[in-house]
Amino acid sequence: MSLTQLTQILPSSHTPTNQRGYDYDLVIVGGGIVGLTLAAALKDSGLSILLIEAKVTSAAVAKGQTYAVHLLSARIFQGIGIWDKILPNIAKYRQVRLSDADYSEVVKFQDSDLGLQELGYVGEHYALLQPLQEFLAGCKDVTYLCPAEVVSTQNEQDIVTINIKFEGENRSIRSKLLAAADGSKSPIRQAAGIKTKGWKYWQSCIVAFVKPEKSHNYTAYEKFWSSGPFAILPLPGNRCRIVWTAPHEEAKALCALSDEEFLAELTKYYGDQMGKLELLGDRFIFQVQLMQSDRYVLPRLALVGDAAHNCHPVGGQGLNLGIRDAAALAEVIQTANQAGEDIGKIEILKKYESWRKKENLTILGFTDLLDRVFSNNFFPVVILRRLGLYLMERVPMLKIFTLKLMIGLKGKTPELGKKIKC
Repeated sequence: MSLTQLTQILPSSHTPTNQRGYDYDLVIVGGGIVGLTLAAALKDSGLSILLIEAKVTSAAVAKGQTYAVHLLSARIFQGIGIWDKILPNIAKYRQVRLSDADYSEVVKFQDSDLGLQELGYVGEHYALLQPLQEFLAGCKDVTYLCPAEVVSTQNEQDIVTINIKFEGENRSIRSKLLAAADGSKSPIRQAAGIKTKGWKYWQSCIVAFVKPEKSHNYTAYEKFWSSGPFAILPLPGNRCRIVWTAPHEEAKALCALSDEEFLAELTKYYGDQMGKLELLGDRFIFQVQLMQSDRYVLPRLALVGDAAHNCHPVGGQGLNLGIRDAAALAEVIQTANQAGEDIGKIEILKKYESWRKKENLTILGFTDLLDRVFSNNFFPVVILRRLGLYLMERVPMLKIFTLKLMIGLKGKTPELGKKIKC
């Protein structure tokens, strides 16, 4: 049974609003991977949850959006109990090769560096989304509305009221807590008056699927060029996803090329380690930005994922930060609920904010520094960064620290990520 088959508004099994003051303990706006992860992480909490999604067909699915799934994210999914459904449809990578343009020094991160069998995974959007949807379809405490549009919200002392349009009718839902997982342009965040800081980069990213002639050998590549980072992510079926960063006008010009011309330019950046390349499907382009919300919480409101922050795609950090947000918020509110506390109180939600805001800012700064240091030809910076790569390959402590930061093994680990080691 699919999650969309659960579409019911205020099931009769719920206690009427006028008897207990609210319809759901938690309303999550945004049915993407982060919103679904938050609901799934609360499966055993006893909380009643409503998940609201505006679009039946995800644009991310249509565009073949693909993510690096870091080791901590995999452990969180395993702690939830869905990893065995995700793993068959994604690819693992056992090594990462980090290089700077045509500089001969290559930093080689291996699974053996940490005594692991893999360093991470790569999966398409649907490979993560579908197992989460199917998992939640079996959770009796989760109700899913799609398509449903949030029209407005009102925050009161003990509840938050969410006004929605569903099946052509306007309805009001009362909840203890509202979680916004509604993306980087989050209408919920904007309506709440939460300001953000950040900037749009001078770069855009081109994403596409390719099929190389030779095996990708479970290897991920991060190649830095003066125009921007260039990533190669291995996928099942010996396919690869490329994430090619370039200045806006250059990126637009590359997307406008014929397939043959595009492949000729792509091969210059890709390299010949996998032989001849075949382009699969369409190319897409998106602008890159960095954003951090001034605050992640207000009374009765918590921001998670892209609603709270955005970072440069270098290192594949974005979705993984959102998955950690979801696991952390779930842990905080479940602990509060078990102690008989009000999960929407600002004192409770501040624990989530203090946990995740600083950690996310660290990663945002790390990705920004990488992009700025490597995306230029200023000679002193070139010398310093190449010295850094030289030392990283030869100083184990530096190499291990960088690797752990890249795959999410630095910072506070949610309990879900501690249960099982994958």
